Amino acid sequence: MVSLAAQSRAEAEECVQEAFLRVIGRWQHVSQLESPEAWIRTVAFRLLSNRRRKARNALRALMRHGPQAPEPPPSSDRVDVAAAMRELPLGQRQVVVMHHLLGMSVDEIARALGVAPGTVKSRLSRARGVLATLLREETSHV
Repeated sequence: MVSLAAQSRAEAEECVQEAFLRVIGRWQHVSQLESPEAWIRTVAFRLLSNRRRKARNALRALMRHGPQAPEPPPSSDRVDVAAAMRELPLGQRQVVVMHHLLGMSVDEIARALGVAPGTVKSRLSRARGVLATLLREETSHV
C-alpha cells in the first residue's frame, strides 16, 4: 500500500523499513495493540508524509533564496593533496587529518583511536614521508 502512495518503490521500502525499526523499540506496547500491522502501516505513511513535507519546504526555501552560489573548483594543490592522501593507508590518513586538520594532539588522537601515542607518532611520520614523496613527484610532473 505504501508503494502506491510513494514516488518510487525505493522510497516506499525505506519508509516501511524505518517503521519496522521503530517498532523494535516499542514492541512491548505495539504487540498489545489489536493490529500491530496497522501501527506499522500508519508509521510508514507518516514517514512518507514527513518526507514530502521536508521536500516541499526545501523547494520553497530554494524558491525564496535562490540556488546557492557555485563553489569555485578546487585548486590544483588541493587536488594533488587529496590524491596523495588517498594513497595512504587508513590509519595514516586518520592521524594526518586529526592532527593537521583538526588540530588534535598526539595524546588526544591516541585516546580517540585507542592506540598508543607511539603508534600515532609512527603513523604521522610515515604518512609525512609518503606525502612528501608523492607531492614532490606531483609537482615535478607539472
